[in-house]
Parts: sequence; C-alpha cells; structure tokens
Amino acid sequence: MKAEYKPFVDELIELAIKEDIGDGDHTSLCCIPASEQGRMRLLCKQEGVIAGIEIAEIVLQRLDPTMKFEQLLHDGDRVKPGDVAFYVSGGLRSLLQAERILLNIMQRMSGVATQTAFYVKHLEGLHTKVLDTRKTTPGMRVLDKMAVKIGGGENHRMGLFDMILLKDNHIDFAGGIRQAVEGAKQYLKEKGKNIPIECEVRSLEDIDEVFAAGGVDRIMFDNFSPEMTREAVKKVAGRCETESSGGITLETMRSYAECGVDFISVGALTHQIKSLDMSLKACE
Repeated sequence: MKAEYKPFVDELIELAIKEDIGDGDHTSLCCIPASEQGRMRLLCKQEGVIAGIEIAEIVLQRLDPTMKFEQLLHDGDRVKPGDVAFYVSGGLRSLLQAERILLNIMQRMSGVATQTAFYVKHLEGLHTKVLDTRKTTPGMRVLDKMAVKIGGGENHRMGLFDMILLKDNHIDFAGGIRQAVEGAKQYLKEKGKNIPIECEVRSLEDIDEVFAAGGVDRIMFDNFSPEMTREAVKKVAGRCETESSGGITLETMRSYAECGVDFISVGALTHQIKSLDMSLKACE
C-alpha cells in the first residue's frame, strides 16, 4: 500500500467498524463465550481478479491483534470457484465481527479489479493506459483506486488536491482556455505547488489555445470521435500527454487507443461494477 493511502484506509476502517458494531455485536456477545477460539477461510465463489486481501488483514488485526493470518493468494491473482484466499484463526467474537466488514470490502474491490482487468485486456498490445475517475463511492475512493491498480489499470488523480483539471465548467466560468490555463500556472507559482495541470478541450481549435497559453501537462479530448482523436493526437505532436474521455465504451475504446492517445479514462471501472461473490466460513 502506498504510504499516502494509509490515513484514508485507517479512517475508512474505523468508520466501517463503528457503523457495523456500534456499542457491541450483541448477537455474538449473547451466545459466543469470550474465550472461544475458531478458524475461518475466505472462499472464492466466482471467477475474477481478487483484491482486498491486504485490507482484510488490516481489518482483522484492528479488531484483534492476536489473530493468526495464513495467506494463500495475493491481490491481483486470478481466482475461480473453490479457491481459498486465506485462513484466519483467533477469538470467535472478533472473527464474527470482522466477517461482514472484510467481505464488503473484498467483494467490491475484487469487482473493481475484475472489471478493470477486462478493460485492460481490450487494449492489449497498445501503449494506451486505462484510467479511473472520481466516480467512486464516497468514502471508498482509496479502496476503489487501489483495486483499479490491482486490476492492471492506472489511477487518475485521487481528488481535487493532487492535480488541476480544467474542465468545461472551469473554462467557461474563467472566461476561456487562456484565462483558465494562465490562472492555473499563476496559482501554482504563488502557492509554491508542483502538481500537474490537465486541460479539457472540446474542439481541435481548443488545442491551439492551450499551447498559446503556455501549454499544460496533459490535454483531455472530451467527447471526440475516433477520427477527431486521431487528428488531435497529430496536432499535439508529443508536446504533452493526451487523454480521451466521455462516451467511450468497451466496444469503442480500442478504436480510440489505436489513434495513439496515451490514456483513456473510464468511469465504469468504479461506478458500474458487479461485486465478486465470496464467503468467510468456519473450517477445521
């Protein structure tokens, strides 16, 4: 896990525990003796790419540092029904408290990783990378983006704080591309910040305006056709990174990538996913 992700992960896990356990797991407290020990296994029930094993261990250790974690698979492994990702043993109360929290996390992360791997496969042999977006479940973004990386994709920005992305609304409200780009450069200079600037363009003519304003680190072609994208890539001519976005589907993305664009951002990686089925059950 990247060091900068850890505070987000720790806070998310604390919230997950608080919302699920509250003032106590009264079901387990009423029928499971405090001294009772047990062992459980994480069983995969669908084909896909597994993700979230690292997070599951953190959840278990947070609830009970004495847990024994026996890992068999790793994040990013392809799995099939019947595969066991890990065994965990320890206090039964803690195991039962962790069950739903870690399953919710792992099932969603594995769904994102599986979906991402499917998209990445469609660009096999091309240099274009698949990017995620900020279309994530509030509070879960760090895990969604970790899952995209596990699935073979790349992360765009984490949030509004680690990249300037001048989109259509920013440009319109600023008074145009020149004003937006120049304003971004001046802002970073005044604040002493060193973060990338990306600018969205809606026409081939907009590209000229971006470079007339001094250029940026990446230009995003918004809702371009493949034909326009090919022309846009030629127009940029390697002066900065390029990205395609808007209305691109699994069926059309390869035609965009073949135009030579560096990145294609796909919101569906995180907001149109199917969780991977798995269970955490008692075992010997």
